[in-house]
Amino acid sequence: MDIRNIAIIAHVDHGKTTLVDKMLRQAGAFRENQVVAERVMDSNPLERERGITILAKNTSVRWHGTKLNIIDTPGHADFGGEVERILRMVDGVLLIVDAFDGPMPQTRFVLRKALALGRKPIVVINKIDRPGADPLKAHDEVLNLLIELEATEEQLNCPFVYASGRDGTATLDMDVPAVDLTPLFETVVKFVPKPPSDASGPFQMLVSTIDYSPYLGRLAIGRVERGTVHLGDQVTLLPLNPAEKPALSKVTKLYGFEALERIEIESASAGEIVAMAGLEGVEIGLTLTEPDHPERLEGIAVEEPTISVDFLVNNSPFAGKEGKFVTSRQIRERLMLELQKNVALRVDDTDSTDTWTVSGRGELHLTILMETMRREGFEFQVSRPRVITHEGPDGEKLEPYEELSIDVPDEFMGVVIEQLGPRKGQMLEMKHPGHGLVRLLYKIPARGLFGYRSEFMTDTRGTGIIHHRFLEYGPWAGYLAGRGRGVLVSMETGTIVGFALNNLQDRSVLFVAPGEDVYEGMIVGQNSRLADMDVNPCKEKKLSNMRSKGADEHIMLEPPRLLTLEGALEYIESDELIEVTPKAVRLRKRLLAGNDRKKTSRELKRERES
Repeated sequence: MDIRNIAIIAHVDHGKTTLVDKMLRQAGAFRENQVVAERVMDSNPLERERGITILAKNTSVRWHGTKLNIIDTPGHADFGGEVERILRMVDGVLLIVDAFDGPMPQTRFVLRKALALGRKPIVVINKIDRPGADPLKAHDEVLNLLIELEATEEQLNCPFVYASGRDGTATLDMDVPAVDLTPLFETVVKFVPKPPSDASGPFQMLVSTIDYSPYLGRLAIGRVERGTVHLGDQVTLLPLNPAEKPALSKVTKLYGFEALERIEIESASAGEIVAMAGLEGVEIGLTLTEPDHPERLEGIAVEEPTISVDFLVNNSPFAGKEGKFVTSRQIRERLMLELQKNVALRVDDTDSTDTWTVSGRGELHLTILMETMRREGFEFQVSRPRVITHEGPDGEKLEPYEELSIDVPDEFMGVVIEQLGPRKGQMLEMKHPGHGLVRLLYKIPARGLFGYRSEFMTDTRGTGIIHHRFLEYGPWAGYLAGRGRGVLVSMETGTIVGFALNNLQDRSVLFVAPGEDVYEGMIVGQNSRLADMDVNPCKEKKLSNMRSKGADEHIMLEPPRLLTLEGALEYIESDELIEVTPKAVRLRKRLLAGNDRKKTSRELKRERES
């Protein structure tokens, strides 16, 4: 069979998944009258809600006798681990670049990884029908990026295709009108090399990703590098640690990919992307071989995490009321299960049996895990994120720095630059892409971005676009100012009443509404001043002969600020926690009792003075 294996890589929102939709339809993967959801590859509920790709997914189409195995990858920098391991499965990449935005931070990241593995890119300048698009300028910027990333001469001579993913059209020449995606398919078949085809040698395969079936257990997905595997074959699993003993397993199910379906097959030869069941203890990065030829393939190298949070067992007064899985054993098992398929994640035990340190690529990477767990019925608490520091060659303290890209209208440029100053941001570049926008490129400590996204959206009135990616480890930037406001902390346990909130809303932004339950130590709002303030949100109006209950009907309360997991993670300070349950996201103090907090505050003050 004539096969091509390609991955589609790009910055977030540059149109990968929409283009795959049109490729599937034009290649005949769907019936003419078949109703198919938009962005059909984003099958995860969280992906459809947020409009982003989180997990890399396989599909395939047939084009004039050639089978194209296509892998749609995430565009967000926090999910770079998905892209890094997928690139080992393919022989070429489609690099999608927005004709208006040009190359963005994640474009540089994924392209650098592809070039390092020797993959030749096919550059697709997408959204050529977008107002303000400049495909020729984007073409030149991609060439400059290839030169900057030290691409080989062969990689520099990559083909360029101009496309509109929304309309499903492509052309090799801007002067030739685009009709359909035929030029793109022909370019893929012509320029992407065929996969290794040593079908007669001993079987060998690298596990690039893991899927799970409730009936079959773990499924190992990867490309057959050499030989042929048959249903029922015995295979050897070579562990990641060469000192460990290899394990034998039997292939009980073998699947290939056709369009969006996973179909059972009897055998697969070198070059095919397959899924196997029955391999006990299989993990990403393992090599599968014939028992008589245990030859290990090079493992998958994934960049280290940059930030971490603590996951804790929920010990609030509401613990166990809303979740199904609340014990330390259940939470630890779930975190360890996530490690098997999320290669960029790291979970470490701590001195406490009910606390684990979970490290990832960014806040979004960690909050997706939290959101998934809460939807599965888990209940837990999370601490403020902190950066993972390294020690330099001379013993100095190093911290991660991010490359921050911001697009804002001209009138908001001043306030953005003003806010990034105290966060130790260093401006690298300022460009004017047109249409009244300014593009700012910054180098900033990862700590400086904690809590900035919500401030940025407020400052730019929702019109700004912000992206960042890990850049490098650099010198410790010193003290950074934290949250500029204190919080309102409940001093009572009970049910919130409107009368109490009416007295509080003039001096605060509220996070709660009347009728909600509250406990002592729970954060109910943001104070207008710097200090925290203990309040009683359960205080009811005293009734007398001169007052009636009906007078409360005239109370006008502003809607509370709705807390998302990302917003809560950005907001809290080191002495606070997020309580995450299937029904609610609450903020609380680590020490619930007001007297305990005052005592700790006095002790810290004495330590600083001494």
